[in-house]
Amino acid sequence: MGIETTLPNRKDNKEFYQSPVETNSITKTRKCRRRHRKMSPVQKLYETCKVVFSLCGAGIVPSSDDIQNLCSVLDAMRPVDVGLTPELPYFRITTAKRTPAITYLHLFECDKFSMGIFCLPPSGVIPLHNHPGMTVFSKLLFGTMHIKSYDWAVDAPEKTLTAENPTTENPNPSTENPNPSQVAPPATRLAKVKVDADFRAPCNTSILYPADGGNMHCFTAVTACAVLDVLGPPYSDPDGRHCQYYLDFPFSHFTVDGVPVPEEERESHAWLQEIEKPDDLAVVGASYRGPKIQEK
Repeated sequence: MGIETTLPNRKDNKEFYQSPVETNSITKTRKCRRRHRKMSPVQKLYETCKVVFSLCGAGIVPSSDDIQNLCSVLDAMRPVDVGLTPELPYFRITTAKRTPAITYLHLFECDKFSMGIFCLPPSGVIPLHNHPGMTVFSKLLFGTMHIKSYDWAVDAPEKTLTAENPTTENPNPSTENPNPSQVAPPATRLAKVKVDADFRAPCNTSILYPADGGNMHCFTAVTACAVLDVLGPPYSDPDGRHCQYYLDFPFSHFTVDGVPVPEEERESHAWLQEIEKPDDLAVVGASYRGPKIQEK
């Protein structure tokens, strides 16, 4: 657990006060505490992540104590701690494009974890995507964001299905298609809705896990907003842990035999179809101009 090591209480030991070696040790500890108090919030986040993810890897979740420790640091983060205000140009709609561009501010990345900030103007969308083998912490710094997330349904294998209203392309899969074709989406897998709600800052950090907590999620900016993401471990193409994107279809969209979902729970389930990266997704990198991280 990432806590500061302190010396034991030795008030009743006279020899302790007479030892210059021990006295020096106490002095060093006090100095370390003072440095910790003066540490910038983003530096504290970096130092905490180093501890939390030190023994983690793909599919390995940090301990509950480490998760609580990291959440407490993230919960205290404010926009000013990373040099952000809603007035910055990242949060303005500058063109009439259907989907506004999203700005990504890179803070840090190593083989254990990564830290970055997504800046979304109003109506900005990070489409439905996954985080394979990763534990992800997301802190909404300001604004209102709609989050919809899914976990894979247990004991529900991938299926090639017959659509009630089949379509070769449906940009809004939550609605019925008035002009169906004869081709149904292939290899579609059943998932269960984990979250479908608006979040308004300030709010607690949200966490998703490799197999729980909403590993596939979509962000939609109701207002201009910024979200600080910590991923452990980061995406890795060499390891096959790259980002995958999905379309979601209502459970009732397909005729399915033998799927063990009670009638009353079907509204909370959907079919996810893996797709290529959406053409209208525009993520632009920009320089992080907040307090610097001192790597040690």
